[in-house]
Amino acid sequence: MKYSSFLTSISLVCIAFPAQVLFAQLPDKVGGLITADRNAAMLSKAQSPHAAFSSIIDKESTFYVPSAVNAFNYLNNRPNIPDVLSWDPNFALVSKSLDWGVTSGKMEFQKVGAVKRNGQYLTVWKRGKKGDWKVELRAEVENFGKNQPQEIWYHEPDDSWYLKHRSKVRLQQREDVVMSTDQLFSTVLKANNETAYSEFLADDARFYYPWQEEISGKKNVLSFLKKQRITIETEPTDVGRAYSGEFAYSLGNATVSSKDKEVKFNYIRIWQLKDDYQWRVILEMLFER
Repeated sequence: MKYSSFLTSISLVCIAFPAQVLFAQLPDKVGGLITADRNAAMLSKAQSPHAAFSSIIDKESTFYVPSAVNAFNYLNNRPNIPDVLSWDPNFALVSKSLDWGVTSGKMEFQKVGAVKRNGQYLTVWKRGKKGDWKVELRAEVENFGKNQPQEIWYHEPDDSWYLKHRSKVRLQQREDVVMSTDQLFSTVLKANNETAYSEFLADDARFYYPWQEEISGKKNVLSFLKKQRITIETEPTDVGRAYSGEFAYSLGNATVSSKDKEVKFNYIRIWQLKDDYQWRVILEMLFER
């Protein structure tokens, strides 16, 4: 009965919004991930946010709420999550190895009887044992929701060759490279924030910060940090990397200083190995601990 109810709800959505609006033609590989994210969002509308999240996690998934928790245990304890939650990705990428991906986008949420609130979500995905997409980690940052989301940007992986490592030692060494890169970024941040972000951010990077709309582009990120007189120091604690090697994430603790205020944050960075063989941050999210 629940399945029939879900299909009925989806049908009503499709009547209200033409198919081309809901699902514009997308490349197959990244399109599969975008569809998985959108299907979970539709399940949230049709049933509940709890049902939606439960459908895309496994026993190793992590949610930041805002501290890191095991998502499976968290949902089993029936947390105080919003009664209504909707989201839609406007950023998506999938690795060549098709085992790793990222989506982010605008979200709206509400408790019954309370005002609607807005924010941005970030999900790092992994392939489940059955070949389906499961959450590796998910985080959110709240904002005022004043701006319309940007047009969707996505990266469709090509079919070019990549080295298929089998050795666990070698795979660990590749993650160590990402950790060392983030540690270097963090070291330069302590000396000079502008220099650090100028060097390590990609030109088209996206930046998510509490109570700010999505900031796109290195120049705009630098302008925002300078205008708000924000100084950021970070300390990485963990990294993950796609099997094909061209994408990775790092996460850890951050201290954010602005004027006379100092606040403890978490951060997540999405990295891409660029054509010049340098790692660049293509997305960064900062949210209070």
